[in-house]
Amino acid sequence: QEQLVESGGGLVQPGGSLRLSCALSKFASDWLDIGWFRQAPGRDREGVSCIRNADGGTHYSDSVKGRFTMSKDGAANAAYLQMNGLTPEDGAVYYCAAGACYFPIQESEYDHWGQGTQVTVSS
Repeated sequence: QEQLVESGGGLVQPGGSLRLSCALSKFASDWLDIGWFRQAPGRDREGVSCIRNADGGTHYSDSVKGRFTMSKDGAANAAYLQMNGLTPEDGAVYYCAAGACYFPIQESEYDHWGQGTQVTVSS
């Protein structure tokens, strides 16, 4: 029941937009903070954004701030990552996770992870 499932990845041209979805367990949706992470080939996993369950407050990494927007729909047990102005550097496997949302966004604060969805940005 702690499994998270990402969807919405795909191939996008530079400058394009994409919205990722994360299906949450009822427990995660009701009680936990949610984060988005990404990992490109040969790179460390990077915290992208997170949203607090208590008040809906969000954090973003400097690399995506102003371009990405995270949201959550508690009734639908889902979290989303709207990605605009995509660049090839945004290409990565994106992971949804449940845990504790602090800044900086740290992998160690998240105990429940999805399997990831591939985002490729190329012309």
